[in-house]
Amino acid sequence: MIVVPEVFARSTVEREGDPGAAWLATVPGIVKELLERWGCAADGEVMYGGVGVVVPVRGRAEGPAVLKVSFPHPGNVHEPDAFAAWAGRGAVLLYERDDERFAMLLERVRTATLAEVEDGDEVVTIAGRLSRRLAVPAPPGLPRLRERADAWEEELRGDAEELRHTLPRQVVDAAVATARELGRDQPDTLVHGDLHARNILRADREPWLAVDPKGYVGDPAYDAGTLLKSRALTLLGADDLRASVHRVLDVFAETAELDRTRVRRWAQFHAVQAAFWGRRHGFRIARGGPRLDGLTQFVDHLAVLLTERA
Repeated sequence: MIVVPEVFARSTVEREGDPGAAWLATVPGIVKELLERWGCAADGEVMYGGVGVVVPVRGRAEGPAVLKVSFPHPGNVHEPDAFAAWAGRGAVLLYERDDERFAMLLERVRTATLAEVEDGDEVVTIAGRLSRRLAVPAPPGLPRLRERADAWEEELRGDAEELRHTLPRQVVDAAVATARELGRDQPDTLVHGDLHARNILRADREPWLAVDPKGYVGDPAYDAGTLLKSRALTLLGADDLRASVHRVLDVFAETAELDRTRVRRWAQFHAVQAAFWGRRHGFRIARGGPRLDGLTQFVDHLAVLLTERA
């Protein structure tokens, strides 16, 4: 029987409460059952991500694999659907799935992520190229981002009225306009939905492969915002933040073969959402105090810069 890593167990209970604790108690049994069903044996230390455990396994004809078991959450439902649609195109291969248990058997890749690459242009170039490859016609049944547009607009307006903030009105209005205009008019294209450098791993079949998709259907430019947020901390010390931010947009738009204006607008939308989210909930790396205040001010500045057309 596997042992669930203590750090993962603690964070799961902190986030999910009693349902998280109850689920954690079932994980070793789920892993044992699926290893037997899928003809595998554990082959290394149990790893974990934000919402699931990952067990390296051997014994499959396809080669080394991993068994991933995630906490049952609506955001995890369509991950296997995305992998199935891509069939290894820019993402890890899906070998088996058990949707009831939120479990998958996946191609094994390395643990090194794109976030460890120091050259910023290289990071954005690789992410942009993967984004382009992942943008394929969407299968039926996946969540359409356009169905969220009304809720996005309502949330932005509500946050702007309820929260104390320093965002200029034109910055909030620009994000609202994106939700109303781009949000309601999106193609039936499969997008990753959470494309950032930590979700792109080194591999052997291809140099880099994507993991942990949300399986959304919509505008591929939507992923520019999640990528830019993941690059935010690397931009903190930039000599010219405005130039650095727009450089990320330029490189991503070019390599992903996307309209640069749409890329900027979606990135601005994400930045405004993040500015309000930080005020309500804090950030993963700062829940309060001076560090949170500093990060919130930085995100505000980022949102202002992204509102500018350059």
